[in-house]
Amino acid sequence: MKGESAMTGPYEFRPVYHPAGFDDALRVAVEEVRAGRWVAMRDLLAQAGTDWALRTVRTQVLGVVAAGTTAVEAWSEEERDSLDARVMWARVLVQRARRAHRKRYYGVHDLEIVARQACLVAAEAVPADPVPWVCLLALARLDEHQERAEHRVRAWEHMLPPGPWGLLRQVWDRDQYPREAFHHMLEFLNGCTAGAAAMASAVDFGRWVASWAPFGSALLALPLYAYTESYRQQLDEARRKGREHPLLRRQWAEDPARGDALKAFHHWFAAIAQSDPLRHSVADLSHLAFALWAAHRYVDAAMVFEVLGHHAALQPWVHVADDPHRPESAEAAFVRARGQCLTAAGMSNWS
Repeated sequence: MKGESAMTGPYEFRPVYHPAGFDDALRVAVEEVRAGRWVAMRDLLAQAGTDWALRTVRTQVLGVVAAGTTAVEAWSEEERDSLDARVMWARVLVQRARRAHRKRYYGVHDLEIVARQACLVAAEAVPADPVPWVCLLALARLDEHQERAEHRVRAWEHMLPPGPWGLLRQVWDRDQYPREAFHHMLEFLNGCTAGAAAMASAVDFGRWVASWAPFGSALLALPLYAYTESYRQQLDEARRKGREHPLLRRQWAEDPARGDALKAFHHWFAAIAQSDPLRHSVADLSHLAFALWAAHRYVDAAMVFEVLGHHAALQPWVHVADDPHRPESAEAAFVRARGQCLTAAGMSNWS
């Protein structure tokens, strides 16, 4: 841990936000794609090979960035037989369809159909690759009324609602304990059922997954996302009624949220804290730091902040920000919590 200089105060820390997180090679490729260039993206995916977990993360980040450029189109035109280019084309089309859906653009259904076809083409071209099936799971969120039969499959656990479980199985058969796939399932359960039922289903799903996820699996952090979404909805409802209940945040300091945060800390974070940072998820670490801080486990949270270093995410800190509509307010909440936890742990609040 770096020491704090005389000129450095606890609130002079400046977080770094980048979709590549700890993956330096991915960061370079992202900047190249933003400039419309694709060679670094091609080489990076070739290096990942059949490391499916790494490939999935990298294609996800690159797909989000490439969706706003023509880099993948240029790659596909230049190397027509590239299987990686086909997979990335599926990623890009799915991302564009999801963006259009979020913004309620006209023609979303047509974009979804085109994206679905690209996923199926990629799945046929690279049968062992889980990414095209992860993409199909990401598209499931657009089917809000579960009109497609593949989105109404009986759950693996009889207490959970129907959903795209068959698609999840396709991913699982290629890459067990797939982080992104289970997050898409959580998103589906949150978005395709209503109100309290959705929140209950999502929390049940997250806790069920964490009950069997192995030591060191990022899926142990999944319940924290379910609690965060439930908390967000409760806050929104309170704000609509013109009053924020002062006891809402207490739920983080009570079970089951507190217990699941501690489980993620001892069974996931403890395993990855000293591992290759390339495998660290900034989003997962941010959610864990938040859950521990909100549960008043400041010393534990400080250890998570230490591993995060300068990396940060606005989620879920936006939910305790003074103004949730301003990113700088969420950043201020993150920095304050970080300083509080590092001080409690006796660590240098380095900048």
